[in-house]
Amino acid sequence: MKNAEIRALSLEDLKKQIKTEQSTGQNLRFAHAISPLENPARLKQARKTVARLLTELKRRENEQALNTAN
Repeated sequence: MKNAEIRALSLEDLKKQIKTEQSTGQNLRFAHAISPLENPARLKQARKTVARLLTELKRRENEQALNTAN
């Protein structure tokens, strides 16, 4: 998921996507523990996607806090 796509998401969609990506990452880790994945780079990609989503969520929260403070 690209940053432009993440920024286009609404707040609710962003939170849903975070939960989805976190569960996908967890499922990948479980699958990898049982038997090796064909593409283990998917684990790294899943972590980075979750980090991007959480970063955008935090950015929006900080922006909202600044707007309410003024």
